[in-house]
Amino acid sequence: MFSYMDVGENTAENFYHAFVLGMLVGLKDSYYVKSNRESGYGRYDIMLEPKDKNGNSFIMEFKVLENEEKRSFFSILAPRIVKVQLTVKEEKHNNSEKKDKKEIELSVEEQEKAEKNIEKFLKEFLDKVQKEAKYSIEKTSTGLKVNINNENLGFLIGYRGETLYAMQNILSSIASKGIENRVRVILDIEGYKEKREKALEDLAEKLEKTVIKTKKSVTLEPMQAYERKIIHTKLQNSEKVETRSIGEEPRRRVVISLKRK
Repeated sequence: MFSYMDVGENTAENFYHAFVLGMLVGLKDSYYVKSNRESGYGRYDIMLEPKDKNGNSFIMEFKVLENEEKRSFFSILAPRIVKVQLTVKEEKHNNSEKKDKKEIELSVEEQEKAEKNIEKFLKEFLDKVQKEAKYSIEKTSTGLKVNINNENLGFLIGYRGETLYAMQNILSSIASKGIENRVRVILDIEGYKEKREKALEDLAEKLEKTVIKTKKSVTLEPMQAYERKIIHTKLQNSEKVETRSIGEEPRRRVVISLKRK
């Protein structure tokens, strides 16, 4: 459902909002897709409300990370890059007669059903956003690994992988439809996660040297839990530095500091 707030001033936030909203229309069979409604003490940007009362809802909020400066008449013709942050909050619906789904080993029948759920969605979704894209699905003990490949899929990855992780959460819910236990879906697009993991490991090594040299702690930018774990794991055997996470989601971040003697 659209509202007058979906359009209006020509901002990067509104553009990205409308773009993601268009992609989510493919979920209409399983979710009510609502946009820009008053909720609680504020306004959410997009909400996915499950048609299955036992399913989980998703609330999405968009925020421009860099203020848009006023531009002259001639400058509006020049291209520019604006960072937009996407935050996804999963709201669990607790049912007194049904416990929350847990990630446990799936039976062969559950794996096949989960795979069919994902295939149905991906065929419809990719047909709308990128017909040339190819995908593969690999079964794991607790779920599925999904890989999507094609050129120009950066818009499905988003800034620091935010759109990718949002899609991963949604795919997990879609895969779990009609299955007693939660299906864990690991999504990767154009090998982004492997490249990102290498970049984070290199960053961890570089910052370890910086902390040792300056004897000052370093606080990284907010990261997904998966990315924070890469930093922690890379430096867990360091003799001179230690890591810890601070803050609350989605602004939780890693701090690298000298070990206390």
